[in-house]
Amino acid sequence: MFVREKRIGPYSYLYLVESVREDGKNRQRIIHTLGRKEDVERHGDLDRLVRSVARLAQRSMVLSLLEEGSVPQLSCKRIGPLLLFERLWGDTQCRAVLDELLAGRGFEFPVERAVFLTVLHRLMISGADRACEQWRGDYRIAGVDDLQLHHLYRAMAWLGEELPEGEQNGRTLAPRCINDLVEERLRGATCSPICRSCSWIRRHYISKAGAARPSASAGIRRITDRSSIR
Repeated sequence: MFVREKRIGPYSYLYLVESVREDGKNRQRIIHTLGRKEDVERHGDLDRLVRSVARLAQRSMVLSLLEEGSVPQLSCKRIGPLLLFERLWGDTQCRAVLDELLAGRGFEFPVERAVFLTVLHRLMISGADRACEQWRGDYRIAGVDDLQLHHLYRAMAWLGEELPEGEQNGRTLAPRCINDLVEERLRGATCSPICRSCSWIRRHYISKAGAARPSASAGIRRITDRSSIR
């Protein structure tokens, strides 16, 4: 079954026809006269017919797209870990604490989102920040699309910034840093076990050349250890 165009006098007409075999010969039989071509095009009758038929001819539509090389590119994003961890991130006050400490700093990128991305990466697949930048492509994470690798390094460098001299009371061999403030403010969180599992506090510093490197006192520190949540 197909549409045939036939010219009669000064006008062209469209017909819905089918091929049949009669007396051993193939013939075309008109099923329906669609009308003058310009009227059909103006009213959109043919387009409506095609859309109607397409609902019942999905295989043909897919094959046609494959032949034309115009198959749409589809991608799959994971959302499961985000639904869980985004909720825990808020319930444990991690986001609130970071926003409070970041108030007035004037960063040109969302530091809290950079830290969140790094934490989630370390929970799901342990690895360096460089791997995190590539890993995030499989997940739909709000607010991280514009983050680049140097933003992750700068977020870690901010967590490793030394506190002023007046806030160094109770320091050990290593100076107190912003990550210590984060730990202290999260110790009373009701959901602190999730914090204990986040190996996301790494101390960094940014050199004068702008490159991020691990500090001499490096290592991964947890937000809270077992003794601090008892």
